[in-house]
Amino acid sequence: MKGDTLEPIKVESTRGITVDTQEFHPEPRVASIVASRFKPEWVVNIKETGRILMVNYSDLNNLRTTSIAADRFLHDGGFDSTGRYFLVAANARNKIAVVDTRASKLVKIIEVSQTPHPGRGANFVHPKHGPVWATGHLGSSTVSLIGTDPAKHKEQAWTVVQELDGQGGGSLFIKTHPKSRNLYVDTPLHPEAEISSSVAVFDLNDLDKPYEVLPIGQWSGITEGQRRVVHPEYNKDGTEVWFSVWNARNQESAIVVVDDRTRKLKHVIRDKRLVTPTGKFNIYNTQHDVY
Repeated sequence: MKGDTLEPIKVESTRGITVDTQEFHPEPRVASIVASRFKPEWVVNIKETGRILMVNYSDLNNLRTTSIAADRFLHDGGFDSTGRYFLVAANARNKIAVVDTRASKLVKIIEVSQTPHPGRGANFVHPKHGPVWATGHLGSSTVSLIGTDPAKHKEQAWTVVQELDGQGGGSLFIKTHPKSRNLYVDTPLHPEAEISSSVAVFDLNDLDKPYEVLPIGQWSGITEGQRRVVHPEYNKDGTEVWFSVWNARNQESAIVVVDDRTRKLKHVIRDKRLVTPTGKFNIYNTQHDVY
Protein backbone atom coordinates (compact mmCIF):
# COMPACT_ATOMS: atom_id res chain seq x y z
CA MET A 1 0.00 0.00 0.00
CA LYS A 2 0.98 3.62 -0.38
CA GLY A 3 2.38 4.83 2.92
CA ASP A 4 0.47 8.11 3.04
CA THR A 5 -2.97 7.06 1.75
CA LEU A 6 -2.93 3.25 2.33
CA GLU A 7 -4.12 2.82 -1.24
CA PRO A 8 -3.41 -0.78 -2.39
CA ILE A 9 -0.59 -1.01 -4.96
CA LYS A 10 -0.22 -4.77 -5.27
CA VAL A 11 -2.50 -7.58 -4.11
CA GLU A 12 -1.25 -11.17 -3.84
CA SER A 13 -3.11 -14.32 -2.85
CA THR A 14 -2.14 -16.48 0.13
CA ARG A 15 -3.88 -19.56 -1.28
CA GLY A 16 -1.66 -22.58 -1.49
CA ILE A 17 -0.79 -26.15 -0.59
CA THR A 18 -0.48 -27.25 3.04
CA VAL A 19 3.02 -28.33 4.06
CA ASP A 20 1.95 -31.65 5.57
CA THR A 21 -1.08 -33.15 3.79
CA GLN A 22 -0.26 -31.44 0.46
CA GLU A 23 -3.86 -30.26 0.08
CA PHE A 24 -5.02 -27.02 -1.48
CA HIS A 25 -6.30 -24.48 1.05
CA PRO A 26 -8.64 -21.86 -0.47
CA GLU A 27 -8.47 -19.13 2.16
CA PRO A 28 -5.51 -19.33 4.57
CA ARG A 29 -4.94 -16.33 6.82
CA VAL A 30 -1.86 -14.19 7.37
CA ALA A 31 -1.02 -14.81 11.03
CA SER A 32 1.83 -12.30 11.37
CA ILE A 33 4.18 -10.24 9.25
CA VAL A 34 7.52 -8.53 9.88
CA ALA A 35 10.09 -6.68 7.77
CA SER A 36 13.63 -7.90 7.19
CA ARG A 37 16.44 -5.61 8.32
CA PHE A 38 18.75 -6.87 5.59
CA LYS A 39 16.80 -6.52 2.35
CA PRO A 40 13.47 -5.16 0.98
CA GLU A 41 11.61 -8.24 2.06
CA TRP A 42 8.55 -9.13 4.13
CA VAL A 43 8.39 -12.26 6.29
CA VAL A 44 4.75 -13.37 5.91
CA ASN A 45 3.49 -16.25 8.05
CA ILE A 46 0.55 -18.12 6.50
CA LYS A 47 -1.46 -19.78 9.25
CA GLU A 48 -3.34 -22.72 7.74
CA THR A 49 -0.81 -23.81 5.12
CA GLY A 50 2.16 -23.63 7.48
CA ARG A 51 4.24 -21.73 4.94
CA ILE A 52 6.48 -18.73 5.55
CA LEU A 53 6.62 -16.45 2.52
CA MET A 54 9.69 -14.27 2.03
CA VAL A 55 8.28 -11.56 -0.26
CA ASN A 56 10.86 -9.33 -1.96
CA TYR A 57 9.09 -6.09 -2.92
CA SER A 58 11.99 -4.33 -4.69
CA ASP A 59 10.25 -4.87 -8.06
CA LEU A 60 6.47 -5.05 -7.75
CA ASN A 61 6.02 -5.89 -11.43
CA ASN A 62 8.26 -8.93 -11.05
CA LEU A 63 7.50 -9.91 -7.48
CA ARG A 64 9.77 -12.59 -6.03
CA THR A 65 8.44 -14.85 -3.31
CA THR A 66 10.36 -17.62 -1.55
CA SER A 67 8.08 -20.20 0.06
CA ILE A 68 9.49 -21.87 3.18
CA ALA A 69 7.84 -25.06 4.43
CA ALA A 70 7.48 -24.75 8.21
CA ASP A 71 4.53 -26.33 10.06
CA ARG A 72 0.93 -25.64 11.03
CA PHE A 73 -0.59 -23.50 12.34
CA LEU A 74 1.73 -20.51 12.15
CA HIS A 75 0.94 -17.71 14.59
CA ASP A 76 2.91 -15.10 16.57
CA GLY A 77 6.66 -14.68 16.59
CA GLY A 78 9.57 -12.32 17.11
CA PHE A 79 13.21 -11.62 16.27
CA ASP A 80 16.23 -12.76 18.23
CA SER A 81 18.33 -10.05 19.87
CA THR A 82 20.37 -9.44 16.68
CA GLY A 83 17.33 -8.97 14.45
CA ARG A 84 18.61 -11.56 11.99
CA TYR A 85 16.59 -14.61 13.00
CA PHE A 86 12.80 -14.70 13.20
CA LEU A 87 11.21 -17.30 15.47
CA VAL A 88 7.52 -18.11 14.94
CA ALA A 89 5.17 -20.56 16.66
CA ALA A 90 3.50 -23.40 14.77
CA ASN A 91 1.13 -23.83 17.66
CA ALA A 92 -0.90 -26.88 16.53
CA ARG A 93 2.31 -28.92 16.22
CA ASN A 94 4.10 -27.63 19.33
CA LYS A 95 6.95 -26.26 17.24
CA ILE A 96 8.97 -23.06 16.80
CA ALA A 97 10.27 -22.37 13.28
CA VAL A 98 13.46 -20.34 12.89
CA VAL A 99 14.08 -18.29 9.72
CA ASP A 100 17.34 -16.60 8.76
CA THR A 101 16.13 -13.31 7.28
CA ARG A 102 19.57 -12.56 5.83
CA ALA A 103 19.71 -15.81 3.84
CA SER A 104 15.91 -16.09 3.42
CA LYS A 105 15.82 -19.73 4.44
CA LEU A 106 14.67 -22.04 7.21
CA VAL A 107 17.26 -22.71 9.92
CA LYS A 108 15.46 -25.25 12.08
CA ILE A 109 12.11 -26.37 13.46
CA ILE A 110 12.30 -26.81 17.24
CA GLU A 111 9.95 -28.92 19.33
CA VAL A 112 8.67 -27.19 22.45
CA SER A 113 5.80 -27.73 24.91
CA GLN A 114 2.06 -27.76 24.18
CA THR A 115 0.64 -24.94 22.03
CA PRO A 116 3.36 -22.27 22.16
CA HIS A 117 2.15 -18.67 22.18
CA PRO A 118 5.14 -16.31 22.44
CA GLY A 119 3.63 -13.02 21.33
CA ARG A 120 6.97 -11.64 20.19
CA GLY A 121 8.85 -13.69 22.73
CA ALA A 122 11.51 -12.39 25.10
CA ASN A 123 15.26 -11.97 24.53
CA PHE A 124 17.88 -12.03 27.29
CA VAL A 125 21.33 -13.40 28.07
CA HIS A 126 21.16 -16.67 29.99
CA PRO A 127 23.76 -17.01 32.79
CA LYS A 128 24.97 -20.35 31.36
CA HIS A 129 23.80 -20.58 27.73
CA GLY A 130 24.26 -17.07 26.36
CA PRO A 131 21.59 -15.26 24.33
CA VAL A 132 18.19 -16.96 24.40
CA TRP A 133 14.63 -16.30 23.20
CA ALA A 134 11.71 -17.42 25.37
CA THR A 135 8.14 -18.51 24.76
CA GLY A 136 5.23 -19.41 27.02
CA HIS A 137 2.46 -21.88 26.17
CA LEU A 138 -1.30 -22.06 26.05
CA GLY A 139 -1.39 -25.76 26.86
CA SER A 140 1.18 -26.09 29.64
CA SER A 141 2.93 -24.19 32.43
CA THR A 142 6.28 -24.51 30.64
CA VAL A 143 8.41 -21.55 29.56
CA SER A 144 10.90 -22.71 26.90
CA LEU A 145 14.25 -20.97 26.53
CA ILE A 146 15.87 -21.38 23.08
CA GLY A 147 19.53 -20.60 22.36
CA THR A 148 19.95 -18.00 19.58
CA ASP A 149 23.72 -17.51 19.19
CA PRO A 150 25.18 -19.87 16.56
CA ALA A 151 28.43 -17.88 16.46
CA LYS A 152 29.58 -18.07 20.10
CA HIS A 153 27.26 -20.73 21.52
CA LYS A 154 26.99 -23.18 18.63
CA GLU A 155 26.02 -26.25 20.67
CA GLN A 156 23.14 -24.39 22.35
CA ALA A 157 21.89 -22.65 19.20
CA TRP A 158 18.35 -23.52 18.10
CA THR A 159 17.77 -25.96 20.95
CA VAL A 160 15.72 -25.69 24.14
CA VAL A 161 18.45 -25.02 26.70
CA GLN A 162 16.14 -24.79 29.72
CA GLU A 163 12.48 -25.11 30.68
CA LEU A 164 10.98 -23.01 33.47
CA ASP A 165 7.83 -24.05 35.28
CA GLY A 166 5.33 -21.19 35.46
CA GLN A 167 1.92 -20.76 37.08
CA GLY A 168 0.02 -22.81 34.52
CA GLY A 169 -1.25 -22.96 30.96
CA GLY A 170 -3.14 -20.20 29.22
CA SER A 171 -0.18 -17.89 28.63
CA LEU A 172 -0.39 -15.38 25.78
CA PHE A 173 2.59 -13.07 26.29
CA ILE A 174 6.06 -13.11 27.83
CA LYS A 175 8.23 -10.02 28.20
CA THR A 176 11.51 -8.59 29.46
CA HIS A 177 13.72 -5.57 28.62
CA PRO A 178 17.50 -5.13 28.07
CA LYS A 179 17.67 -2.92 31.20
CA SER A 180 15.60 -5.28 33.35
CA ARG A 181 16.43 -8.48 35.19
CA ASN A 182 12.80 -9.59 35.34
CA LEU A 183 10.87 -11.95 33.05
CA TYR A 184 7.07 -11.58 33.16
CA VAL A 185 4.72 -14.39 32.06
CA ASP A 186 0.95 -13.82 31.91
CA THR A 187 -1.75 -16.54 32.08
CA PRO A 188 -5.02 -14.80 31.08
CA LEU A 189 -6.64 -17.92 29.60
CA HIS A 190 -6.09 -20.14 32.63
CA PRO A 191 -9.44 -21.44 33.98
CA GLU A 192 -8.66 -20.55 37.61
CA ALA A 193 -9.48 -16.91 38.40
CA GLU A 194 -6.59 -16.49 40.84
CA ILE A 195 -4.06 -17.52 38.20
CA SER A 196 -5.63 -15.67 35.26
CA SER A 197 -5.69 -12.43 37.28
CA SER A 198 -2.00 -12.55 38.22
CA VAL A 199 1.43 -12.85 36.57
CA ALA A 200 4.59 -14.80 37.35
CA VAL A 201 7.94 -12.97 37.53
CA PHE A 202 11.25 -14.79 37.15
CA ASP A 203 14.64 -13.42 38.25
CA LEU A 204 16.98 -13.51 35.23
CA ASN A 205 20.00 -13.51 37.55
CA ASP A 206 18.83 -16.75 39.17
CA LEU A 207 16.43 -18.76 37.00
CA ASP A 208 16.45 -21.63 39.50
CA LYS A 209 14.75 -19.41 42.07
CA PRO A 210 10.94 -19.79 42.33
CA TYR A 211 8.89 -17.17 40.50
CA GLU A 212 7.06 -14.42 42.35
CA VAL A 213 3.34 -13.91 41.78
CA LEU A 214 2.07 -10.35 41.33
CA PRO A 215 -1.70 -9.98 42.02
CA ILE A 216 -2.31 -7.48 39.22
CA GLY A 217 -6.08 -8.03 39.16
CA GLN A 218 -6.30 -7.33 42.88
CA TRP A 219 -4.12 -4.24 42.54
CA SER A 220 -6.47 -2.88 39.87
CA GLY A 221 -9.17 -2.37 42.50
CA ILE A 222 -11.78 -4.02 40.27
CA THR A 223 -14.01 -6.39 42.21
CA GLU A 224 -16.27 -7.76 39.46
CA GLY A 225 -15.55 -10.35 36.77
CA GLN A 226 -12.52 -12.64 36.41
CA ARG A 227 -10.06 -9.79 35.78
CA ARG A 228 -7.85 -11.58 33.25
CA VAL A 229 -4.38 -9.98 33.24
CA VAL A 230 -2.70 -9.86 29.83
CA HIS A 231 0.19 -8.37 27.85
CA PRO A 232 3.04 -6.98 29.94
CA GLU A 233 4.60 -4.03 28.09
CA TYR A 234 7.65 -2.01 29.17
CA ASN A 235 8.09 1.71 28.83
CA LYS A 236 11.06 2.88 26.76
CA ASP A 237 13.47 3.07 29.73
CA GLY A 238 12.57 -0.37 31.06
CA THR A 239 11.57 1.05 34.45
CA GLU A 240 7.83 0.36 34.24
CA VAL A 241 5.68 -2.57 33.07
CA TRP A 242 2.08 -1.97 31.97
CA PHE A 243 -0.54 -4.72 32.24
CA SER A 244 -4.04 -4.87 30.77
CA VAL A 245 -6.82 -6.17 33.01
CA TRP A 246 -9.43 -7.77 30.75
CA ASN A 247 -13.06 -7.95 31.72
CA ALA A 248 -16.36 -8.45 29.94
CA ARG A 249 -17.51 -5.58 27.76
CA ASN A 250 -20.21 -4.64 30.27
CA GLN A 251 -17.76 -4.73 33.21
CA GLU A 252 -14.90 -2.49 34.24
CA SER A 253 -11.38 -3.04 32.91
CA ALA A 254 -8.11 -1.26 33.69
CA ILE A 255 -4.40 -0.84 32.99
CA VAL A 256 -2.02 -1.44 35.89
CA VAL A 257 1.49 0.08 35.97
CA VAL A 258 4.18 -1.72 37.99
CA ASP A 259 7.63 -0.49 39.05
CA ASP A 260 10.01 -3.01 37.43
CA ARG A 261 12.79 -2.64 40.01
CA THR A 262 10.62 -3.10 43.11
CA ARG A 263 7.82 -5.16 41.48
CA LYS A 264 5.37 -2.92 43.35
CA LEU A 265 2.20 -1.18 42.18
CA LYS A 266 2.86 2.26 40.76
CA HIS A 267 -0.40 3.40 39.18
CA VAL A 268 -3.84 2.21 38.03
CA ILE A 269 -5.60 3.65 34.97
CA ARG A 270 -9.39 3.22 35.11
CA ASP A 271 -11.71 4.79 32.57
CA LYS A 272 -15.05 3.82 31.05
CA ARG A 273 -13.41 4.03 27.61
CA LEU A 274 -11.11 1.12 28.52
CA VAL A 275 -13.25 -1.76 27.26
CA THR A 276 -11.31 -5.05 27.47
CA PRO A 277 -7.90 -3.45 26.65
CA THR A 278 -5.51 -5.88 24.99
CA GLY A 279 -2.20 -4.94 23.34
CA LYS A 280 -0.66 -1.60 24.27
CA PHE A 281 2.66 -0.86 22.66
CA ASN A 282 5.50 1.51 23.48
CA ILE A 283 6.34 3.12 20.14
CA TYR A 284 10.13 3.05 20.59
CA ASN A 285 10.20 -0.58 21.74
CA THR A 286 7.95 -1.60 18.84
CA GLN A 287 10.05 0.21 16.22
CA HIS A 288 13.29 -1.29 17.50
CA ASP A 289 12.04 -4.80 18.37
CA VAL A 290 12.82 -4.42 22.06
CA TYR A 291 11.35 -7.41 23.87
